[in-house]
Amino acid sequence: MQINEFMTTKVESIDADRSVYDAVEIMVDQHLRSLAVKGTGKSGKTSIDGVVTARDIVFKVLAKGINPRNVKVSEIASRPIVCIEQQRDVEDAAALMEKSNIARLFVCDEGKVIGVISLLDIMAAELITRARGSHDS
Repeated sequence: MQINEFMTTKVESIDADRSVYDAVEIMVDQHLRSLAVKGTGKSGKTSIDGVVTARDIVFKVLAKGINPRNVKVSEIASRPIVCIEQQRDVEDAAALMEKSNIARLFVCDEGKVIGVISLLDIMAAELITRARGSHDS
């Protein structure tokens, strides 16, 4: 099964110069585990250049007793993002996640982020594959 069948096409993002507190508000309000981080590249164009996850926020800020209002998202964001093409198989995505030790991949087309696929999406793909009877036991 291809990634484009399971990816989320609505990628929520936050500007790199916003506070971690702002990210927390968005993530809690929308029940998200991560946000794409928008930054301005060398060309002056805004693009996705990182990701901030719940894990980043908890481990890098909250667990250390740091006030999230005093930390910019750019300071804790993971970079670079890891991309995969939408025509690749879900198994390819799982292998790349394992190799990179990450829980989500950005789905890119011609250098532009068009979606995201997470570990939960891969588990859903496995359930659907088994339900269709097209997977070896």
